[in-house]
Amino acid sequence: MNVTWRRVKDRIMLALAALMGIIILVPVVGMLWLVVSHALPALSFGLFTQVTVGTGGGLANAIVGTFYVVGLGILIAAPLGIMAGVYVGEVNPGSSIAQFVRFTTDVLAGVPSIVIGYFGYVTLVLGLGWGFSTLAGAIALALIGIPYVVRSTETALSKVPRGMREASLALGASQTTTIWRVTLREALPGVVTGVLLALSIAIGETAPLLYTAGWSNYMPNLRLTHAPIGYLTYVVWTFINEPFASANSLAYAAGLLLLILIVIVNVAARRIVARSRMGR
Repeated sequence: MNVTWRRVKDRIMLALAALMGIIILVPVVGMLWLVVSHALPALSFGLFTQVTVGTGGGLANAIVGTFYVVGLGILIAAPLGIMAGVYVGEVNPGSSIAQFVRFTTDVLAGVPSIVIGYFGYVTLVLGLGWGFSTLAGAIALALIGIPYVVRSTETALSKVPRGMREASLALGASQTTTIWRVTLREALPGVVTGVLLALSIAIGETAPLLYTAGWSNYMPNLRLTHAPIGYLTYVVWTFINEPFASANSLAYAAGLLLLILIVIVNVAARRIVARSRMGR
């Protein structure tokens, strides 16, 4: 009797788990179908070679601008976040400064992105007089990504066996050498995963860029300030509300490109984690 009841409960739980999986998959598949089906009319060679003209044209300026501003934002966030994570996780984890960094990181992670965008608008666009620009947008994205890099770095370092540190120090290596050549190298997959997570979040942000990067129909140049820049999320946010079929198609096409980029980044992060586990 007890064996039969356990089998019944097992099947009930498996059925509930399958049902929950289906409930999650249905809206995801529906969203993908909606975006792909509406983006098909806009998919062409010109989509990637022409700039946006009014509510038509292509997305070349937005695609290049997205890589430009997001890439610069990650270049700012990654070293700052990794160094802060190394400090709070390895150099001086119990200090008051480390506690303050953790608290500040948690607070920053909970700040709405639109607030960060408005902060960037007041301090960078107006305060420093940069105007809508690539650098202002990149700094706003960096502020959003830094908490994820800090936390992932600290977590990855905490999983490194203490014996590796002790062995390195026993062989005469300094603490700095131990950190950069032993513990950080061992924690590298987790650190890279955190950077990729910050990258995927930055790719999908709109609000902070509206306040800092502005918008431009032209291809981005090398000027970091006083030069607005195009990006894909602006096309999604703006063109979907336009009463023109061409504008709506561009919005869905931009959404599809964003989905593809985010999927690529997340798959890369999973592969890095899987390879690190296999290596161990």
